[in-house]
Amino acid sequence: MSDKFRALTGLGAGDFEHLDGSLIEHLNGTRDLLLQWGATSELQDAGLYHAAYGTAGFSQNLVSTNQRDKIAAIIGEASEEIVYQYCACDRNVFFSRIRQEINPDFPNRFTGVSYRLSGGMLRNFCELTAANEIEIAIGNPAFIEQHGKGLGSLFISMAPYLTQAAQNKAAKVFGGSNA
Repeated sequence: MSDKFRALTGLGAGDFEHLDGSLIEHLNGTRDLLLQWGATSELQDAGLYHAAYGTAGFSQNLVSTNQRDKIAAIIGEASEEIVYQYCACDRNVFFSRIRQEINPDFPNRFTGVSYRLSGGMLRNFCELTAANEIEIAIGNPAFIEQHGKGLGSLFISMAPYLTQAAQNKAAKVFGGSNA
């Protein structure tokens, strides 16, 4: 078990329920998908910690945002910044915007401020979003039935920011074509 994984369990991730299992299983599965897709080690570590501050879809948090330095000390500043942006996203607003425009303003639900993400951060955010949703969907037909069409459409909209591996997996899991 890696030190990063051990630190995550020390934060209590294994104690949280997440849809069909524990949060720790989901976080590890998300990281594993990113590894399979050839993501950087920074993005893989962000995948492991992507719910640290809670998200718009998962309100429980392992630590508060005033403890960002603790997470950065474990996974590094670059990975922590990806985690923060992922957790900060007001998904309802941003996902509708990304369907309409290229690199739209990013609404931060923690601060209420909107801003543009750098190209690299936008790609990391989208790749992590795909890994998160795909990990939830694998082996979960009820989730696919309820959210598959919308997520398939979202990932087609995100295609310019996703690796080919993520696009292919999204098309396989949610149906449709990214062509």
